Amino acid sequence: MVLVEPFARMATNPAFLVQVIWEGFVSGVLYALIALGFVLIFKASGVFNFAQGIMVVFAALTLVGLHEAGVPAWVAVALALVVMYVLAVGVERIVLRPLVNQPDIILLMATIGLTRVLVGFGELVFGGEPKVMIANELGIPSGVWRIPLFDRVVVIKLIDLTAAIVAIVMVAGLAFFFSRTRIGRALRAVADDHQAALSVGISLEQIWVIVWFAAGIVALVTGIMWGARSDVSFALEIIALKALPVLILGGFTSVPGAIVGGLIIGIGEKIGEIYWGRLIGGGIESWLAYMIALLFLLFRPQGLFGEKIIERV
Repeated sequence: MVLVEPFARMATNPAFLVQVIWEGFVSGVLYALIALGFVLIFKASGVFNFAQGIMVVFAALTLVGLHEAGVPAWVAVALALVVMYVLAVGVERIVLRPLVNQPDIILLMATIGLTRVLVGFGELVFGGEPKVMIANELGIPSGVWRIPLFDRVVVIKLIDLTAAIVAIVMVAGLAFFFSRTRIGRALRAVADDHQAALSVGISLEQIWVIVWFAAGIVALVTGIMWGARSDVSFALEIIALKALPVLILGGFTSVPGAIVGGLIIGIGEKIGEIYWGRLIGGGIESWLAYMIALLFLLFRPQGLFGEKIIERV
């Protein structure tokens, strides 16, 4: 019954299946966008940035808070970017520079500490209540687009369509940045070997500021898009951590892996929840991504597109 009934429902109502896949696709590209923030930091420093999730929340709260203080919407966006740049400089000066060449676990613990600092500071400045994203003020369209399909109608929210387009553009831009620019090549060099990068004149401090600021831009865009689809609150940090299974699935250093992993997780959990949820107890969206990640850790820990690392002893 569990194996057959969902597929029968898909076959009898293909328009609804398309609707479910579309909603999963939107979630997937947003997961991929969050994952790219993690990939940026990992490529430049070789450490997992546990703070990326709270950076999404902090950037969105900064934008909304500035607007509530009377700052025009697009000026607030510019000022929020300035805040993320200041954060990048602060992280490089206070956290990363003193910890150069320390073990990766030390840097990971530092990013966990940074997470708690941003949570506490965010709650102090913005409070703990959910806030409404300024979607209309930023020109993000509302309403729906109804598409006739298989004698039924597929409903596409314009806000979801906008989010998908923005995420795809950001992903393409970051892929170009990594593969075609001098800074992107410098980022990869720094990640491979800090000392070798320094020996050929690459400034570790500048690279880290650039990459953390780029991750901050990704966090702000992600916060705007997720916040436009729901409220802006610290609960978004939990959603942002869905990028962890995406990274495990696609590979921690792979931009294409982040894209493919995000789509697999987004579409997979949506289909699982809608078609299998009521048959096996529901709540599939909350654990399916982590179950997939566990399977990959057991059988392909480097992910779909990650490089297998062989160490000689």
